[in-house]
Amino acid sequence: IPLFCKQLFRLVELQPARAAWIGDIRAGTTVSYGNQIKASCHLIAFNADSAGKAVGGGCLGCVCNAGSGHADPGADIRPLSEIGDLLCKVLDSSLIDQRLWCLSENGQDLPASAGVILGPEGCQVDMLQFHSTADGVLASGAGRRVKIWDVAQQQSLTELESHGDQLQSLAWKQDGALLGTSCKVITIVSSVFQSVQGHENNKDSRLIWMDASDYLLSVGFNQMREREVKLWDTRRFSHSLLSCALDSSSGYVWVPLCPGNPRVWGENLLYCFEVSPLQPALTQVNQCVTEGKTQGAALVPKLALDVMACEVARVLQLTDSFIVPISYTVPRKSVQEFHEDLFPDSAGTLPSASSQEWWAGDNKQVTPGPSSKFRHAQGTVLHRDTHITNLKGLNLTTPGECNGFCANQQRLAVPLLSAGGQIAILELSKPGRLPDTSIPTIQNGTPVADFCWDPFDLQRLAVAGEDAKIRIWRIPPGGLQKMLLEPEAVLRGHTEKIYSIQFHPQAADILASSSYDMTVRIWDLRTKQEVLCLKGHTDQIFSLAWSPDGRKLATVSKDGRVRLYKPRQSLEPEQDGPGPEGSRGARVVWACGGHYLLVSGFDSRSERQLYLYKADSLSAGPIAVGTVDVSPSTLIPFYDEDTSVVFLTGKGDTRVFVYEIVTEAPFFLECNSFSSSDPHKGFVFLPKTTCNVREVEFARALRLRQSSVEPVVFKVPRVKKEFFQDDIFPPTTVWWEPALTATAWLTGSNAQHQMLNLQPKDMTPVSEAPKDVPVRKYAPSSVYLEEKSDEQKKEELLSAMVAKLGNREDPLPQDSFEGVDEDEWVGRHG
Repeated sequence: IPLFCKQLFRLVELQPARAAWIGDIRAGTTVSYGNQIKASCHLIAFNADSAGKAVGGGCLGCVCNAGSGHADPGADIRPLSEIGDLLCKVLDSSLIDQRLWCLSENGQDLPASAGVILGPEGCQVDMLQFHSTADGVLASGAGRRVKIWDVAQQQSLTELESHGDQLQSLAWKQDGALLGTSCKVITIVSSVFQSVQGHENNKDSRLIWMDASDYLLSVGFNQMREREVKLWDTRRFSHSLLSCALDSSSGYVWVPLCPGNPRVWGENLLYCFEVSPLQPALTQVNQCVTEGKTQGAALVPKLALDVMACEVARVLQLTDSFIVPISYTVPRKSVQEFHEDLFPDSAGTLPSASSQEWWAGDNKQVTPGPSSKFRHAQGTVLHRDTHITNLKGLNLTTPGECNGFCANQQRLAVPLLSAGGQIAILELSKPGRLPDTSIPTIQNGTPVADFCWDPFDLQRLAVAGEDAKIRIWRIPPGGLQKMLLEPEAVLRGHTEKIYSIQFHPQAADILASSSYDMTVRIWDLRTKQEVLCLKGHTDQIFSLAWSPDGRKLATVSKDGRVRLYKPRQSLEPEQDGPGPEGSRGARVVWACGGHYLLVSGFDSRSERQLYLYKADSLSAGPIAVGTVDVSPSTLIPFYDEDTSVVFLTGKGDTRVFVYEIVTEAPFFLECNSFSSSDPHKGFVFLPKTTCNVREVEFARALRLRQSSVEPVVFKVPRVKKEFFQDDIFPPTTVWWEPALTATAWLTGSNAQHQMLNLQPKDMTPVSEAPKDVPVRKYAPSSVYLEEKSDEQKKEELLSAMVAKLGNREDPLPQDSFEGVDEDEWVGRHG
């Protein structure tokens, strides 16, 4: 199967030409042995002209100019840690020192000065390499010397023996035990110092390790000035295992490494090789002509690849005025499955040791990073036949505390722009085009602030208005047939506009509401009266949330505090803790069985962030904080208690972020996100019972667009879909039946919902599936990557055609015909 090596804009045909390129840059012209460009999962740093600028179209998160404050930008640039990218630190080594720049994950608010300066060195620092397992250990090469630095202590740990020539490359082995360097000779540094004659021409060279093995790959120039590749076994280091000449170009060479398949790059050619050290063999499987003259090259980390599209590598080419992504994909028939033969486990994102621990002899290895079983979940918009279209007059100005619309498993409510706070009620069982004429609506009488469906009564809708009143509406069983003018009840008590409302998860007829009057009031809908009024807030209440067992209520406020109440025991908060710093909005939900609180909000730089708290120790602050992105709208979290997966998106966003929440580091396990071509006006999730478990559909949502509503399903790709995936679908709560009456809850009683097994009767759990799984045979990557010549294809086609004619060793039909005897033949014709 051929591997397609193309520029990304050609590979993804829906994008216009050059859409994925990063333009409007001016690459620097510093002469050095550095790679000039480096990428983390979120950032790209490159050597830039001091007069240049960069924009972020198509980049991994940010393209930054590291030359701030210097007339001559850096010679080599690398992220602080090869195993983590929450912070990317860029080094500027154009002068005689190493300068570390601390960047935010999204590349915003670039610092004006370096955070750490190491040196000076007395001559230009040409190369930098962070340690592969220890945190903050940096190797630098300047002139003929190599130094190992402790970045945290800002001091040198050691200086290695001086080389006999100008250093050209250095590389840490993946296990961190060895450091390789190259000049005219190749050197291995450990407890034993080894060196060997490298390439015969000392013009330029590069060095990389083959994964965690004892094999090295070097590129350079031979005596004939041809670019060549050599493979070395460091256990038998006196000579190379093999060498391969490429071409006679005079350009430099770069070697961004993809495990097992290095990419060797010249001025405008990108070679792909498969390396088989045990044979040994070095097989060229691909060659790509690139755009423009190459100034540098970098490999994008594995965690940033589109693995569900079978993207096995992505290389970034730095030219004079563009950064060009080149994607390598392996074609597979099924793109909805994760192909583990293409993607072995990668190293985790946490260092195995500190710099001091490593220097003292600690050789612990980086463990594979924890991953979620939902990491390859796919969000898909269902067929247009399931959409509700021709929706007119949508109200797009609902408050930030409102989700924009709400739905249960039967119908949805959508606010309209018409005067009087009209709400359209649409039946999910009747998809299709709405009539051009007006449709029956609820006439709320005042603009809608928030609304929600009663989980135990699918015909009851609570609507909070800007007039400080809550109206309770009852929808006829078949849906609205005419305009609804009179509510079933009106709740009065708040003195200011209401922010949000939420029904109790366990008890019937209990509703909570928050208001500009800085109170949270709890209502008994049977008596239509306020029964509790919670106090203690000093500013606007952004969000409230009942705990799953209904015993507690959490709030997050503009005053920067997260509060926890036990309403039946006290009207004042039981505890509180520091919340998001930003004042633009926040949301709170309960997580992990009701033992944790998840808050979405903004930091002081307006970055959208997630905060995870232990519910029994709010005062200690969040145990984990994660940055999502930068956007003006508040992230609305939708938490699935069955899977501990949270979906996050904001009104006006085009992307839904997906994380699995776990109770130990790293706490947030990122999964595939869902993206759409146009921004949605709202996004809500339906109950678990609406999911098609046979298709491993673990979540179903509705996406509100400008004039339509479309269902979106989230599935986990599984091979054994004929079995019930009981690891994905644990028993779910019978949420549609109340566990308590309002009176019972108000008088102190507690109860839990019954549980429901989602397994269809005709399906066997996957946990009980036969265990005789066949052993997977891993073919060499050349099987997937090698492109066949036209002559090979013709030969295969000819062989196939001949085979269809049958076995050529079989007797022909005429061989069985009877002829005349020889004597008779002679007698007749003699």
